[in-house]
Amino acid sequence: MAQVFKRYTGNGTTTGGLIYTVPASTTGIIIGLTIANTSASQITVSAQLNSVYIVKDAPLPSGSTISVLDGRVVGETGDTITVTASANSVSDVIVSVLEQS
Repeated sequence: MAQVFKRYTGNGTTTGGLIYTVPASTTGIIIGLTIANTSASQITVSAQLNSVYIVKDAPLPSGSTISVLDGRVVGETGDTITVTASANSVSDVIVSVLEQS
C-alpha cells in the first residue's frame, strides 16, 4: 500500500470552494486544514467533509489564521473538502493529506 503526503491549496468562496477530492481507489487521511483571512475585515468561515461540518461560521479576524482540525479525518474515495467564507477572495486554505492507495 503506497502512502504519500500531499498538500492542496485553494480559496473559500460564498458558494463553497472545492479544495480537495479524495482520488479513486484512495483513502485520504486529512491531517491539517488551515484557513487564513487575507482581507482587512473580519470574516466567517466554514469547512465541510461532503455535507458534514468540520467547523461552521467561525469568526476569523483580519489577518488571522484558524486550524480547524484537532485530530485526523478519514476521507474515502470521492469525498470532498469545501470551504465557505462570508466573502469571495478573502481566505486562503491549505489542506494536508496522507493519501493511501
